[in-house]
Amino acid sequence: MVNSLIGALESGLLYALMALGVYITFRILDFPDLTVDGSFTTGGAIAAVMITKGANPVTATLLACFGGIIAGMLTGLLHTKGRINGLLSGILMMIALYSINMRILSKPNVALLGETTLFSSVSPLLLMPFVVIVVKLLLDLFFKTDLGLALRATGDNKRMIRSFGAHTDNTIILGLSLSNGLVALSGALIAQQSGFADITSGIGMIVIGLASVIIGEAILGARTVFFATLAAIVGSIVYRVVVALALRIPWFESSDLKLITAVIVIVALVLPSVRRASKQRSLARKRSTEVAESLGEHAGLGGGR
Repeated sequence: MVNSLIGALESGLLYALMALGVYITFRILDFPDLTVDGSFTTGGAIAAVMITKGANPVTATLLACFGGIIAGMLTGLLHTKGRINGLLSGILMMIALYSINMRILSKPNVALLGETTLFSSVSPLLLMPFVVIVVKLLLDLFFKTDLGLALRATGDNKRMIRSFGAHTDNTIILGLSLSNGLVALSGALIAQQSGFADITSGIGMIVIGLASVIIGEAILGARTVFFATLAAIVGSIVYRVVVALALRIPWFESSDLKLITAVIVIVALVLPSVRRASKQRSLARKRSTEVAESLGEHAGLGGGR
């Protein structure tokens, strides 16, 4: 049980960078970016291939992040310059990345067993908290700059930010590039931690990222950017813990992981709506009672006169 929770914490920290990337597109930009499923694999593929060819793990990881940035930039260009629907742009890039990733890997998977990786001399539990905290704080600082504020405003109201002279096409491309760069970075780190990169490793990553963001916001809320980015990290860890606990139930199998993920997302989406509806009903009953009491008092005063 303890080992399962430690493993879940480790995985949660590794996937937290991907959750932060998904937060940027879905919450900041309000952009349904499905490139994530492809750029995650791109990051792992670039890192794995470079490491097996003798490259320094740090260099390989940074170049993997750069590969994700390029993927996000291309999605942004398809949407802004090609005038293709945002959802379709992500789908097209995701499909293209499958072939690109296969070209990079040259085969369905590349093993890293026996290779020197970032985690050869240090445990992910020691390194990843530092990496995640640094990335989170850098994002918080960025979103307080003029460019970061323009990026946030683009997701809130494109027409308004255009009236202030901002180029929304550029901010969308920037946001998608930054998001997929973080996703690819997460993919590169997970490939090194698991010891292999696989062509199918990115399937369903967008759902996992969304689950992390939604769960985190349900727990911590998203009052400010600081809490929103923190919520994405906490949500990633909580999601992994929930999955680890669910897989310990006797009648669940490892093949049920996608089903468990879907159920977690459904619950995380439905619960806030149920709570809001319950509060509204409670408030309506309270107001009805107050109105009834007020009418009763007026009626009593009228009868007294």
